[in-house]
Amino acid sequence: MITILLAVTIFGYLSVILESPIRINKTISALLTGTFCWVVIALFSHDDQHLVTEKLMHFFGEISGLLIFLMGAMTIVELIDIHKGFTVITSRIRTTSVFQLLWIVAFITFVLSALLDNLATAIIMVTLLRKLMPKSEIRMILTGIVVIAANAGGAFSPIGDVTTTLLWIGGQVSSFGIVKALILPSIMVLLVPVVIASFRMRGFAVLRAQVSMAQVKQEEKMRGSMSVFVAGVIGLVLVPIIKALTGLPPFIGVLISLSMVSLVSIVYHRNKPQEEKDKFSVAYALSKVDISSILYFMGILLMVFALQEVGLLRELANILLAHLPNVNSMVIAIGFLSSIVDNGSLVAATQGMFPLTTYPMDNSLWEFIALCAGTGGSMLVIGSAAGIAVMEKEKITFMWYLKKITPLAVAGYIAGIVTYLIQTLLIH
Repeated sequence: MITILLAVTIFGYLSVILESPIRINKTISALLTGTFCWVVIALFSHDDQHLVTEKLMHFFGEISGLLIFLMGAMTIVELIDIHKGFTVITSRIRTTSVFQLLWIVAFITFVLSALLDNLATAIIMVTLLRKLMPKSEIRMILTGIVVIAANAGGAFSPIGDVTTTLLWIGGQVSSFGIVKALILPSIMVLLVPVVIASFRMRGFAVLRAQVSMAQVKQEEKMRGSMSVFVAGVIGLVLVPIIKALTGLPPFIGVLISLSMVSLVSIVYHRNKPQEEKDKFSVAYALSKVDISSILYFMGILLMVFALQEVGLLRELANILLAHLPNVNSMVIAIGFLSSIVDNGSLVAATQGMFPLTTYPMDNSLWEFIALCAGTGGSMLVIGSAAGIAVMEKEKITFMWYLKKITPLAVAGYIAGIVTYLIQTLLIH
């Protein structure tokens, strides 16, 4: 059985990594792999099939909680977007200096990705940059900084990146604990690349003709933009607070927040014809959510829990620890690997490798995993959801990113690691 499971897992992972050459959507590969792993366990396990089903349903309870959380959070972001709520921030950018724009874009992306999520924030900021200036080397560098900033901002927030969300929902980190431990390292992950990029762009700072912000017609706001934006941000911030106060799963908080944002939307559109109201409804916002990515995580988690059930992940952890100097070196390697392999699946695997009994909530291991896996994906354009979204929107090539942005991302990654290790040493 173990041999078959390993073969299925390896074949499935290769299918996900080689999505473009084989032209099979990674969601399909992940779902096939995850479900087939449990079929193998049911057919070849020594346990009774009824017992296998009970174990699967226990794991699926955890999976469904995460998926509902992701779906609810994505729907809130789409509702804000439908109401043009993000223009509340973007319409206030007035500078015509490329140097100033670099810092403004980096700061806004960092903050928004912590409050919303890194994928949605990256898409919003790239859309803004496309309106502010024509396609150029400057704009492409700025979009590269957006990827780094979005992943850095998501790393210290329990709702900002799927890696941290997995650890938070899994009980490995607390919302306050992860923010306190990673906010300074995350800032360094962004600060070092932005400082380096600033020196590169000083020559462009006086070329005001490159930036046409003053001439760009700002996207027209609509009635309720500010209210829906504020309701959405407050709602998402309330999610970890509700969990801390009640102990209930995070999806309860996100569903409360979604209802709150929906009520604000209904108040502004209640007197409109039904056809017009439908354009601002939860149903319409849900139709814009990337369901494919949610199903992808379902498949990956089914596979990870199957490997955890038979003890393969624990065995893998023992092998890695036996051949690497220490746990920290393994986590740093996971960060580099996350630039190639999906970081969500890597974090899910580590959750099965290290038991909470040995590494309890807010242990430095989990915080370090969140930092490395969350920010390591910035080193390659294909290493994170934010990077892939930017690549598709800006038509950035793998090699251009590798040449221009990867050195910045690596510098930031190393700075974040050094900051975290020094911080941990000083505290403990």
